[in-house]
Amino acid sequence: MKDIGTPLREAERLEWIDAARGLAIFGIFMVNVPAFNAPYFLYGGEEIYWSSGTSHTIQAIIDIFFQASFYTLFSFLFGFGIEMMRERLVDKGLHAKYVIGRRLGILIGFGLIHAFLIWHGDILLSYGLIGLLLLFFLNRKKKTLLAWGFSMLLIFTILFTFSLYSLGSDYGGWVNDPAIEQAKENYGNGTLYDIWSQNLNDWNYTNAPMNWPFLIMSLLPMFLIGMYIARKKWLHQPKKHKRALVSLWTVTFLLFLVFKAGPYLFGNPAWFQLMQDNIGGSASAVFYVVSVTLLYQSPIGKRWLRGLSYVGKLSLSNYILQSLFAFLLFYSIGFGLYGQVSPLWSVIIVVLFYSVQTIASKWWLQSYRYGPLEWIWRTLTYGKKQPLRRRQEG
Repeated sequence: MKDIGTPLREAERLEWIDAARGLAIFGIFMVNVPAFNAPYFLYGGEEIYWSSGTSHTIQAIIDIFFQASFYTLFSFLFGFGIEMMRERLVDKGLHAKYVIGRRLGILIGFGLIHAFLIWHGDILLSYGLIGLLLLFFLNRKKKTLLAWGFSMLLIFTILFTFSLYSLGSDYGGWVNDPAIEQAKENYGNGTLYDIWSQNLNDWNYTNAPMNWPFLIMSLLPMFLIGMYIARKKWLHQPKKHKRALVSLWTVTFLLFLVFKAGPYLFGNPAWFQLMQDNIGGSASAVFYVVSVTLLYQSPIGKRWLRGLSYVGKLSLSNYILQSLFAFLLFYSIGFGLYGQVSPLWSVIIVVLFYSVQTIASKWWLQSYRYGPLEWIWRTLTYGKKQPLRRRQEG
């Protein structure tokens, strides 16, 4: 087989990017656990079924600081990583589109397994399929990446928000009680076949053809912006580009406040949700990655954030592990807690399990170079068995 390159060596990794990736895994888990535990995210009624003041406060905090902030952060890092891979392959005189296309194809395979056997809210399949569009942008100029990214994000979001605003009070506030009861029965009391059938039903509902433009217009722009930032090298050399990063941090922080927290000042209307998620969520994603990068440059910041980097280095394995844990915790073939875990306990579960993942990831990395799924991904991508165990010194 012809040489198609090698994975990024450990010495070439940017630890603060791994830490940002670990933060994204935490944030995604914080959003996924309530959606794994109950059908309200899909079918409405969360405020009705969890009606206490504590629950509403927690829901608002998650909406402002987590919802649409961390899959967009992961999208940014996905594009950032694709660009780093492209540059490495080009430097070696190899065919970047072929290797990256192969890598995305394998990610689609992981996504198919995860989406249909474990969790309908999977992001891997969407990333793999939409990521294929990046093959058309690999050799474009930096300005082209930025122009396409901002144009898709802003034009689509603004036009659709005005369309929803024109509907006024007729938009939002719906609750699909029959769908909620069906999900509770199948996930909470059903057989494995019932669970998989309900999961397929929920996946089809989420991924209906009319929803794909929304998905593309939220993920692809962040892929492109991530590629642009990777080419600018701001995150590669944060001390050298500190002024640019501080400016970016300030702008995205203000956008974060205005578009994520601001809607609560006028009742958080449903028609503004796309603006809140696409503009506010994208801004908060960049704010988070820049914050982690800047903090990581100080000894105390590095010490605080290093645990995130362990999880981030095993991001694929940890993401799937979270879904397997939630599958067993909430569904009837496991502990059967579906629909019974309040928002407060959801947060506690996330913090506790993520803490275990941090410790386990550090332990794993003492003996192994990659996570188990990362190793499979790399081996299949490069068509050559990659070394997994670290060499023992002495």
